[in-house]
Amino acid sequence: MDQGQLINNFLRDEMLLFEEYMQASVKSDNPLINEMVSYLFNTSGKRLRPLLVLMTAKACGGIIPETYHGAVTVELLHTATLIHDDVIDKSDTRRGKRSLHTVYDNTEAVLLGDYLLSTALLESVKTKDLNIIRLISELGQNLAEGELNQISLANNIIVDEDAYFEVIDKKTASLMRASIAIGAITGGADNEMIERFTQLGSILGISFQIRDDIFDYFKKDVGKPTGNDIREGKITLPLIYALQHAPEAISAEMMEIIKSRDYSDDNISRLLTFSKEQGGIDYAYGKVNALIENAEQMVSGFRLNEDMELLMRLFLSYLKDRRY
Repeated sequence: MDQGQLINNFLRDEMLLFEEYMQASVKSDNPLINEMVSYLFNTSGKRLRPLLVLMTAKACGGIIPETYHGAVTVELLHTATLIHDDVIDKSDTRRGKRSLHTVYDNTEAVLLGDYLLSTALLESVKTKDLNIIRLISELGQNLAEGELNQISLANNIIVDEDAYFEVIDKKTASLMRASIAIGAITGGADNEMIERFTQLGSILGISFQIRDDIFDYFKKDVGKPTGNDIREGKITLPLIYALQHAPEAISAEMMEIIKSRDYSDDNISRLLTFSKEQGGIDYAYGKVNALIENAEQMVSGFRLNEDMELLMRLFLSYLKDRRY
């Protein structure tokens, strides 16, 4: 049994109740909305962000109804951004099946994304906590800014590690930060503990995204085509490192492919191989391992009960070793 399954087993009852809250939040009198929502959620997503909310709340004192509303908030906001991202990126698959905008159309997909965003805001109000509502409002800003920055990097072909980390901090880490913060707040943590958990959320989010980017360099069933990030003009950490550390002539040759935007299958294969051979994958793995080690030290300092510390460590192990 893998770490993900162990975590789900530990929080099985809580996650089942979360699903009830989730379904209630998106129920509508509009047949088209119900149809699209049914298609969207009829896929086994990992539900990592709700898990983080519930796990953190449990570690800090206990889960209350407001915790579930907070968990629904972050999952709906996350789902809405995925819908919009797929439209922006013209991505035809999501989680191993056709993206929403290919089943319906761009207009309907964008509008459903807007509907879920609005529903997320309504759910945040049900937490009865202005700090959580503020967190969600700032999260929406960060996600949009991160997407705009990513588009700018792709359009201007900027190969910069700091810029890459800024994008993933806003696009991925911000969601995990918010998830953990909501869990800590609704779990009854004091301000110092909320801040410490929030810092942990940043580390988890960044390590999650680097690991996700590594998947793009290998032929595995991870719900998206290999090399898809490069086709979309996204230069992620393995390729950034390779371009900055490879012999100048080889690096210049690879940059010509990127500048020409000639992303044929052959050129994509060359860029993937180049990233591996020039140490990009090893470098990215090293970053993930260092981040997880830092997170493990933080968890040790939380002085949680034995069960909750084990659960947190399982989550960290899952992020480090996950295969999809």
